[in-house]
Amino acid sequence: MTSLPSVRVSRKGADRVASGHPWIFSSDVTDRGAAQPGDAVRVMDPRGRALGTAHFSSTSQISLRLLSDRADEIGTEFFRRRLSEAARLRERLVENTDAFRLVHGEADRLPALVVDRYGDCLVVQTLSQGMDRCKPVIVEALTGLFSPRAIVARNDAGVRDRESLPREVGVLAGEDPGRLTVTMNGLRFHVEPLRGQKTGIFLDQRENYRAAARYAHGEALDCFCSSGGFALHLAARCAHVEAVDSAAEMLALAGENLRANGIQNVTFKEANAFDLLAGYALAGRRLDTVVLDPPAFAKSRSTLDAAARGYKEINLRALKLLGSGGVLVTCSCSHHMSEAALLEVVAEASLDARRTLRVIERRTQARDHPILLTVPETHYLKCLVLEVV
Repeated sequence: MTSLPSVRVSRKGADRVASGHPWIFSSDVTDRGAAQPGDAVRVMDPRGRALGTAHFSSTSQISLRLLSDRADEIGTEFFRRRLSEAARLRERLVENTDAFRLVHGEADRLPALVVDRYGDCLVVQTLSQGMDRCKPVIVEALTGLFSPRAIVARNDAGVRDRESLPREVGVLAGEDPGRLTVTMNGLRFHVEPLRGQKTGIFLDQRENYRAAARYAHGEALDCFCSSGGFALHLAARCAHVEAVDSAAEMLALAGENLRANGIQNVTFKEANAFDLLAGYALAGRRLDTVVLDPPAFAKSRSTLDAAARGYKEINLRALKLLGSGGVLVTCSCSHHMSEAALLEVVAEASLDARRTLRVIERRTQARDHPILLTVPETHYLKCLVLEVV
């Protein structure tokens, strides 16, 4: 094995590793030695004892992302082993779809790597200097294990700015996949891996779509509908679903998904969800089911207070439309907003709206986006299913 450069960390950094977290911050690096941007390095504690192998970043606040708790050569065989482990987990957990997350970063012990599968196409995000440098061996390992028709890079995420990496999108192997059609819970969805949201479509709500449909009834409203995931699932249980989004291009895609499934009882509207809910409340409109799946209001810890006000306000406006027996499905995709905090702001909204709420289900992201118990950042999606008593 090629000798790796050594990076020494403080006691605080070593304690963080001992607590089960793979990140060490720049403030806890005491000596970077000869480490260069994106290097795989040996991590040493203040006494010179080895803590494991990590990727080193020269610009991010997260200087070290632990890959292994021992000396490991970070090459094709390493990625083949970790990717095989990730695939075996999905074989146990994933059902009713050919679109799912194959690798979920830290939760699969591959920090800063995301791999999503859409049928025979794989979409990759390499979000740190180290993972970006490893793209050729990642592609080699993915090709050997899965023989995909295409491997696409969706490296247009803003987090790459912190790593001094360019934002870029392109085909890494195979052919341009163009537009694909995937199946999710028996419904068909169109995906464009090179142009869609995130890596194509949102995959983390897949199991929550089914949960919401179990309780939905009557007249339903789906706010922030994106490509129509909740709306199309609710249609089978509701008399009518109105789906709202402020992005015309998302509504166009949602409409195509609607037609692909032959669904007749969903209509789409381009509108600001906050304004729409307020207008419906003033008009005295009553609904039986409301879904709130907004973008992350809390992009950082410093914006958490403002985000909490936003979550409270939109839930308050939704609750004013629901009477006894009404169902509210409300979500937050920011890991900075804990489930406890979300429950608190929804409780405050229910008191202001004079609605008593019963918690039916407390849910999180789909199981192909696993959560590591000692890494709270891997638990980002919260989904509450509530009933007005």
